[in-house]
Amino acid sequence: MPALNVEFSDRELEDLRRMAKERGTSMKALVREAAAADIARHRALQEGAAEFSRFFAAHAAEFAAAFPDDEPPAKGEAA
Repeated sequence: MPALNVEFSDRELEDLRRMAKERGTSMKALVREAAAADIARHRALQEGAAEFSRFFAAHAAEFAAAFPDDEPPAKGEAA
Protein backbone atom coordinates (compact mmCIF):
# COMPACT_ATOMS: atom_id res chain seq x y z
CA MET A 1 0.00 0.00 0.00
CA PRO A 2 1.38 3.44 -0.84
CA ALA A 3 2.45 5.59 2.10
CA LEU A 4 2.63 9.30 2.78
CA ASN A 5 4.92 11.13 5.17
CA VAL A 6 3.18 14.02 6.89
CA GLU A 7 4.87 16.67 8.98
CA PHE A 8 3.26 18.05 12.13
CA SER A 9 4.24 20.78 14.52
CA ASP A 10 5.42 19.69 17.96
CA ARG A 11 2.06 20.75 19.41
CA GLU A 12 0.07 18.86 16.78
CA LEU A 13 2.18 15.75 17.31
CA GLU A 14 1.67 15.99 21.07
CA ASP A 15 -2.08 16.34 20.57
CA LEU A 16 -2.15 13.36 18.19
CA ARG A 17 -0.26 11.20 20.67
CA ARG A 18 -2.66 12.15 23.45
CA MET A 19 -5.74 11.57 21.31
CA ALA A 20 -4.50 8.20 20.09
CA LYS A 21 -3.76 7.13 23.65
CA GLU A 22 -7.20 8.29 24.85
CA ARG A 23 -8.89 6.35 22.05
CA GLY A 24 -6.73 3.27 22.47
CA THR A 25 -5.45 3.35 18.92
CA SER A 26 -2.24 4.13 17.10
CA MET A 27 -1.36 7.56 15.75
CA LYS A 28 -1.20 6.06 12.27
CA ALA A 29 -4.74 4.67 12.59
CA LEU A 30 -6.01 7.95 14.03
CA VAL A 31 -4.61 10.01 11.14
CA ARG A 32 -5.76 7.49 8.54
CA GLU A 33 -9.31 7.43 9.96
CA ALA A 34 -9.44 11.24 9.97
CA ALA A 35 -8.26 11.41 6.36
CA ALA A 36 -10.68 8.67 5.27
CA ALA A 37 -13.58 10.47 6.97
CA ASP A 38 -12.68 13.72 5.22
CA ILE A 39 -12.44 11.94 1.85
CA ALA A 40 -15.87 10.37 2.38
CA ARG A 41 -17.34 13.76 3.38
CA HIS A 42 -15.80 15.40 0.29
CA ARG A 43 -17.21 12.69 -2.01
CA ALA A 44 -20.66 13.04 -0.43
CA LEU A 45 -20.59 16.82 -0.95
CA GLN A 46 -19.54 16.38 -4.58
CA GLU A 47 -22.29 13.82 -5.18
CA GLY A 48 -24.86 16.04 -3.48
CA ALA A 49 -23.83 19.05 -5.55
CA ALA A 50 -24.01 17.00 -8.75
CA GLU A 51 -27.47 15.69 -7.83
CA PHE A 52 -28.67 19.23 -7.04
CA SER A 53 -27.33 20.46 -10.40
CA ARG A 54 -29.16 17.65 -12.23
CA PHE A 55 -32.39 18.36 -10.34
CA PHE A 56 -32.14 22.11 -10.94
CA ALA A 57 -31.42 21.61 -14.64
CA ALA A 58 -34.36 19.24 -14.99
CA HIS A 59 -36.68 21.77 -13.33
CA ALA A 60 -35.17 25.05 -14.57
CA ALA A 61 -38.36 26.19 -16.28
CA GLU A 62 -40.37 25.58 -13.11
CA PHE A 63 -37.87 27.57 -11.04
CA ALA A 64 -37.91 30.39 -13.60
CA ALA A 65 -41.71 30.54 -13.50
CA ALA A 66 -41.82 30.42 -9.71
CA PHE A 67 -39.07 33.02 -9.18
CA PRO A 68 -39.08 35.34 -12.22
CA ASP A 69 -37.37 38.18 -10.35
CA ASP A 70 -34.35 35.94 -9.76
CA GLU A 71 -33.83 35.13 -13.44
CA PRO A 72 -30.83 36.75 -15.11
CA PRO A 73 -31.63 39.17 -17.94
CA ALA A 74 -31.76 37.66 -21.40
CA LYS A 75 -28.84 38.39 -23.73
CA GLY A 76 -29.11 41.89 -25.05
CA GLU A 77 -31.41 43.07 -22.25
CA ALA A 78 -30.37 45.64 -19.67
CA ALA A 79 -29.95 44.40 -16.13
